[in-house]
Amino acid sequence: MGMTMTQKILAAHSGKKEVSAGQLILADLDLVLGNDITSPVAIKEFAKLGGKDVFDKDKITLVMDHFVPNKDIKAAEQCKMCRDFADEHDVTHFYDVGQMGIEHALIPEKGLVTAGNCVIGADSHTCTYGALGAFSTGVGSTDMAFGMAAGKAWFRVPPAVRFVLTGKPRRYVGGKDVILNIIGRIGVDGALYSSMEFTGSGLGYLTMSDRLCIANMAIEAGAKNGIFEVDDITTEYLKTHGAAEPVIYRADPDAQYERTIEIDLSEIEPTVAFPHLPGNAKTFGEFGEIKIDQAVIGSCTNGRLEDLKVAAEIMRGKKVAKNVRAIIIPATQKIYLEAMEQGLLKIFIEAGAVVSTPTCGPCLGGYMGILAEGERAIATTNRNFVGRMGHQKSEVYLASPAVAAASAVTGRITSPWEIDKEAVL
Repeated sequence: MGMTMTQKILAAHSGKKEVSAGQLILADLDLVLGNDITSPVAIKEFAKLGGKDVFDKDKITLVMDHFVPNKDIKAAEQCKMCRDFADEHDVTHFYDVGQMGIEHALIPEKGLVTAGNCVIGADSHTCTYGALGAFSTGVGSTDMAFGMAAGKAWFRVPPAVRFVLTGKPRRYVGGKDVILNIIGRIGVDGALYSSMEFTGSGLGYLTMSDRLCIANMAIEAGAKNGIFEVDDITTEYLKTHGAAEPVIYRADPDAQYERTIEIDLSEIEPTVAFPHLPGNAKTFGEFGEIKIDQAVIGSCTNGRLEDLKVAAEIMRGKKVAKNVRAIIIPATQKIYLEAMEQGLLKIFIEAGAVVSTPTCGPCLGGYMGILAEGERAIATTNRNFVGRMGHQKSEVYLASPAVAAASAVTGRITSPWEIDKEAVL
């Protein structure tokens, strides 16, 4: 029986020759991830399990990123619990203030995941690492606790939806536009508990930043995971970042898919997800003028150097519109430093934007950009649920860094094609 990429990884990690959709398996883990919000719960459950030692100190990663630097006493206490646990168990990969970054940008940057890995994380956007050809998925804190103790996790093998990408994206059309287009097409439950598997000639036109963004938002379509076929772009990225030797799994020709969806990247336009679902996607021309109060460029979805470069290209020599707050959040310390060395931060600051330390911050309504009643934000984050970034009567519009930057300088949701008219030619 033919297997998909995900099914092959799960078969290998459960010691089976083959697995099929719906089958329950116990799989070995290559990495267990937690952050400053989810790890404290897992640490308490770890103690309840009677756990004395973690299964492998090199395969546990704790990243302090949601409320770091700490915004209040509770946040400080949560981080202290994680810090103490990491010290007690000699956890190799513990990242705190000064070394940390937004977890799903930091983990690939540090080379902690490679193709063929099986990864769980107590954060729903752990599916990001499918961009590297790994099976990675979000779990609850109890599963994280068991994973830290035993190095294993139970899974129901997911069926798969195949996305065949063709064509070359136009200028200022990136991974965020692609995934918003897909979720708009299939809905927020269009891939429910399925593996979203990406293949096709169009992959060659998607950078690793594009792929990480797309895989990151697989959960917004209800998917168990997203995964990209490994190619030269993947292997070069893994090599550059010092990841372990990849194990490459390719889908069998007779692999079973629930359906196959073809996407011509050349037809995709800059896309915006309207409140209050990532699937409420619209392109310019489908809506009128929408004024904004805030623009956020960052997050685990779009806070990488490539994202900041695109935003800076649009904002160079311009000013943030009156009564608009523009917040730039480099996703890691390394990205922050590179952006500074390349003069990107200077462009943002001269435009009237503020540059934050790496943090999840406003994405989950934490801090560094909370919305008041009636306010609207254009954000490169991954969710726009009711009250996601502040008041329940605020609104969040999801978009690419190019759209967010263009909107910051005009004060209304704006296509980058309006700023750079040559881009549409």
